Amino acid sequence: MTWLQTLCSQAAEAGGALQTLYGIDGREKLSEETLRHWEGYQDSRPVRIGNAAYRQLQLDIYGELMDAVYLYNKYGTPISFDFWRDLRRLVDWVCDHWQDRDDGIWEVRGGRQHFVYSKMMCWVAIDRALRLAAKRSFPGDLHRWRIHRDRIYEQVLRKGWDARRGSFVQHYGARTLDAACLTMPLVFFMSPTDPKMTRTLDAIGSPISKGGLLGDGGVYRYNAQETPDGLAGGEGTFNMCGFWLVEALTRAGRTDPVRLLQAQLLFEKMLGQANHLGLYSEEAGPGGDALGNFPQALAHLSMISAAFNLDRVMGGQDTRQ
Repeated sequence: MTWLQTLCSQAAEAGGALQTLYGIDGREKLSEETLRHWEGYQDSRPVRIGNAAYRQLQLDIYGELMDAVYLYNKYGTPISFDFWRDLRRLVDWVCDHWQDRDDGIWEVRGGRQHFVYSKMMCWVAIDRALRLAAKRSFPGDLHRWRIHRDRIYEQVLRKGWDARRGSFVQHYGARTLDAACLTMPLVFFMSPTDPKMTRTLDAIGSPISKGGLLGDGGVYRYNAQETPDGLAGGEGTFNMCGFWLVEALTRAGRTDPVRLLQAQLLFEKMLGQANHLGLYSEEAGPGGDALGNFPQALAHLSMISAAFNLDRVMGGQDTRQ
């Protein structure tokens, strides 16, 4: 949190915008270089150092930041006013820019879109700021924040939902699915039992051969055949997305035993994606082989969250916060 506070202070002084990623020492420039003399794991070229995504615009990062700060203030240490002052500037920036197109959570290189996940996480950023301000009686432009929070919500429900497909989709105007929509009930954007949410669960949880994203014992982040992501070749299922589906089914399963059983079965399958040390890679291949970043923190975090919530529901404890 101290590391984040330093970055937020610098961003606030520079106008309120954060980069998508930084070096672990806080450096801002992470120029990408392709090492053509290396073939990579199982000839998985290109091998790169650095990350060109540091120049991308990913609006979802503000939601992740504010949710983390909100939970830290609630369960850890109350934040300082100086930190709040910098966060307030970032929230004002989100209000000014949430309607922009961005590159999205998956860092696609196929052009900016109005990604549903990005809009939702802008809603999270403003919502958590409002909650934090209320808890700590912090000053801020609360009336303006509420207006933008509500506008985002209504726009996502209007433009992010495809009635023909019966699901939330990847971006406005698209019909392709996106596993990132599974996080809607996880961040309290949608009720887990809202008909639009349960229909989205059913759509994403269908086999990829039938238009869904389920396959090979896991969940694909999107259908690579339908999404112009600017990348060559195929990919495996994303372990993080599989655990997202487990948790979304779990939350819906509080009142639906069938969905709870689905969550339990998928969770047991997902446990088999780890290696003998219990570590998860970013992706899993058709034979369960580890692909992508290894080990990946996000896969483990989503596994812990899914396990925690599944355990509480199966134990008869309420998961509402």
